[in-house]
Amino acid sequence: MNGERAARYRKLLYGRRKGPKLSERQQQLLDHLLPKYELNLRSGCDPRTYFSAPVEEVWLEVGFGGGEHLFWQAEHHSNVGIIGAEPYENGIVKLLSQLEAVPLNNVRIYTDDARDILETFPEMSLTRAFILFPDPWPKARHHKRRFIQMEMLDQLACTMRPGAVLRFASDDAAYIEWTLERLKTHPAYEWTATCQADWKVRPPDWPSTRYETKELHGKPVFLTFRRV
Repeated sequence: MNGERAARYRKLLYGRRKGPKLSERQQQLLDHLLPKYELNLRSGCDPRTYFSAPVEEVWLEVGFGGGEHLFWQAEHHSNVGIIGAEPYENGIVKLLSQLEAVPLNNVRIYTDDARDILETFPEMSLTRAFILFPDPWPKARHHKRRFIQMEMLDQLACTMRPGAVLRFASDDAAYIEWTLERLKTHPAYEWTATCQADWKVRPPDWPSTRYETKELHGKPVFLTFRRV
């Protein structure tokens, strides 16, 4: 089975690509500004070369939603190249609207499945990864569509340098339990928490998102793991 055919049979880990009809201005952002920031993957390429300005390291955010967290991190870490993977069109244009107001050279947007990035990046090329409030796919028959799977954690571990950080957040108790079960038993990761505050209190360099202020369904938990 060739790669293109295999991709068609790969289970989708995200929901819809399109939401409400875009306004004329939003469509213009997609047509004219996205090409400046869009990531075009090249197999085996050093990800630092994807950015127009020199960067010392590269971070990845899987499913950046409206882009508030990604934009904040990029704005506060100009020496870091930050790649965001987000298939949802309406989320992409929200990040683009921020980049239109404040252009940043250290942001790249991938508009498809984040697993493509993990499969393409060289080993030990990431120093930080964010998986923040992913879709919990609460129905049992949909659990296979959760992004946190042992196979995915294997792939992510390959792209992370020793000492690299993985941050995960969720407000879904069942998905939090699911994630802890897998990350705590995976030999490539260690949980950095030493007390309850380490997962109950948001770290100061972890900004909130629009989802957190408007749509939380439970108490959020903030988990940090280190690549061993």
